[in-house]
Amino acid sequence: MTENNDIERSASTRVRFRGISPRAYEHPADRGAMAALRAVPGVASVLKAVAGMWNERAERLYAVASAIRVGEKQYPKLNTLRLDCAETLDLDTTPDLFVTRHPVANAYAIGIDKPFIVVTTGLVEALDLESMRVVIGHETGHVLSGHNVLRTLLMRLLRLQATVQWVPIGALGLRAVIAALMEWYRKAELTADRAGLLCSQDPAAALRQHVYMAGGTSMSDIDIPEFMQQAKEYEDVDDIRDSILKLMTVESMSHPFAVVRAAQLQRWAASEEYRAILAGDYLRRADDQPSSSMMDDIKAAGRSYKESWSNSTDPLTKVLSDVGEAVSGAAGNLFSRFGGGNRTDSDGNDNDNESNGADPK
Repeated sequence: MTENNDIERSASTRVRFRGISPRAYEHPADRGAMAALRAVPGVASVLKAVAGMWNERAERLYAVASAIRVGEKQYPKLNTLRLDCAETLDLDTTPDLFVTRHPVANAYAIGIDKPFIVVTTGLVEALDLESMRVVIGHETGHVLSGHNVLRTLLMRLLRLQATVQWVPIGALGLRAVIAALMEWYRKAELTADRAGLLCSQDPAAALRQHVYMAGGTSMSDIDIPEFMQQAKEYEDVDDIRDSILKLMTVESMSHPFAVVRAAQLQRWAASEEYRAILAGDYLRRADDQPSSSMMDDIKAAGRSYKESWSNSTDPLTKVLSDVGEAVSGAAGNLFSRFGGGNRTDSDGNDNDNESNGADPK
């Protein structure tokens, strides 16, 4: 538990999180997807090459020339939210914020060396101020986690893909990298949703934002229990054909469905983990030690997936869970029999050979 002077509260009682590490609230699936992304053959080389193909200054100049830069004299209320979110998550540098004319509600963080945030007029005109705080906090969370780097590269790759479609091998290689990035980005959204909630500390405001993105125009027309029931209905389909359709539908999406995101975030808002962070018990960047290998991230994600699988009635999820248990158990036993080192049991726990008298390597 942290010392009391590590927590500062504004006049509205929002907590400021000094030195918070994004891993303090990171969704385990985000961590696991990142580990899987690193394992894709050639992905590092592709991303490095693409990073050098565009001038980031051009993207910033485009925003300066085509959008409104938020500041004390332009969108001052949004500027207050921008500064407040950066202070809440204790960023060293506050990202610039631009409002661009577009009827579709959208927001994103972009840039590698000097990231900035863009929100559309469609979003600003639709949401109340506290829901906008959630959105700006969400994008600020992307910056703190470094998601903006891969998001920028993903956008560049999507542009590049259109120019190499006539080269079969090149197109297939790009598709593999883009598919891996898409899967990671969908999971990264769940982490950024948590950052948005930490900035607002108002689960109702976060829910209003997700309701709007799902199609709500006024909360007076929405029954919250019925809305949340939609997420349960989606997650608990009882026909394996629906399960397969779900997989096919999300393959090309950059974001999870709004109803699913709402359910995920509201569950986290009711969790002990969220309450502990509000109380000041969280990992600091100064003390953060990244995982030594991607296996650590995969194990953490595996425990999260197993818990969600155990609670799911989705038939395909149940099949995959049962098969995964069988394969994991058989592989672990075989690995131990042939002198393997540490292995992971079906609960995601490490079984150290040292405890059995083996000499650790």
